[in-house]
Amino acid sequence: MKKDYIWPVVGLIAVAFSAYLLYHQLRDISYDDIVNSLQAIPLNGWLFAGLATVGAYVALAGYDRLALSHLRKKISWRFISVASFTAYAIGHNLGASVFSGAVVRYRAYSSQGLSGADVGVLVAFCSFTFALGSILLGGIVLVTQPSMLGRFNEDLPEWVGLSAGIGMLTLVALYILGSVLKFKPLKIRKFSLEYPSIRIVWRQLLIGPLELLAAAAIIYFALPEASNPGYLLVLGIFLASFSAALISHAPGGLGVLEVMFLLALPDIDPADVVAALLIFRLFYLLIPFALSLIFVVLFEHDQWMNRFRNRSQNNE
Repeated sequence: MKKDYIWPVVGLIAVAFSAYLLYHQLRDISYDDIVNSLQAIPLNGWLFAGLATVGAYVALAGYDRLALSHLRKKISWRFISVASFTAYAIGHNLGASVFSGAVVRYRAYSSQGLSGADVGVLVAFCSFTFALGSILLGGIVLVTQPSMLGRFNEDLPEWVGLSAGIGMLTLVALYILGSVLKFKPLKIRKFSLEYPSIRIVWRQLLIGPLELLAAAAIIYFALPEASNPGYLLVLGIFLASFSAALISHAPGGLGVLEVMFLLALPDIDPADVVAALLIFRLFYLLIPFALSLIFVVLFEHDQWMNRFRNRSQNNE
C-alpha cells in the first residue's frame, strides 16, 4: 500500500519546490502584465496554437494505433482516438501519466478484448515511442545548436551539448539496428517486450516526433513575434522542460515548465513567457481534460447499459 503513495508524494514535493522557485521568478510581475501579454497575442497566434494542439493529440492517437499494430490487434480508429485522447488528457493533468494513463487504457481496451498483458505492452510501447521521439529530436537540436545546454547552465561548453546530441542519435541508430537484426525480446518474468518490425519502427520515428513538434508549436505561436527566439530553440527548451515535468510526476508539470522556460529565456519579458505557457496549459491540458471527463462518463454509461441489457436477457 505504501508504494501507492510514493509518486503522488514525489509529485507534490516537485510542485512545492517549483512553486518556491517560481515565486522568486515572478515576484516582480503583476497580474496586469500577464493580462496585457495575453491581449497582445494576435488572433492568428491563438488559431495556430489551437491547430497545433489538434495535431499533437492526433499524433498521440497514432502512438496507440502503432502499439496495436505491433500487438496485431484490430480496433476501430474512432475508438483508438477517443481512448488515447482520454488517457493522455487525464494522465497529463493528474501526474504520473504512465500509471494514470494505464488505468484509463486498461478500462477502455479491456472492453475490446485486450488482456492485462496486452495493455501492459501497449502502455510500454507508447511510452517508448514518446521517449524515442524525445531522444531523436533532442539529438537533432543539440547537434544543430550545441549551445542549447548553456541556457540552463552557463558553465557548460558547447562540446558537451554536441557530444550529448551525437550520443542520443547513436541510441536511436542502435534501436533501428536492433529491429533490423531482430534482437531477442526483453523479458521480465512473464512480461515480454519484442523489437517491432522495421516498418513499425520507421512509423515510430515519424509519429513520435510529430506530437512533440506540435506541442512545442503551441508555445512558439503564443510568444510575441518581436522577441520570439525561434522555433528550434523553443523546441529544445520544451523537450527539456516537458521531460523534467514528466520525471517529477507533478500534476500537469505544475511549476516545472514555467521555471525551466523562465530560466532558459531570460532575454524575453517574463510576462510574455508566462502568458504563452498559460495558453499551452489551456489548450494542451485543461480543455482536453474537461473533454476527457465527458468521454469517461459516456463510456461508463454505455458499459453500465450493456451490463443491464445482458442481465435482462439472462433473466429471460
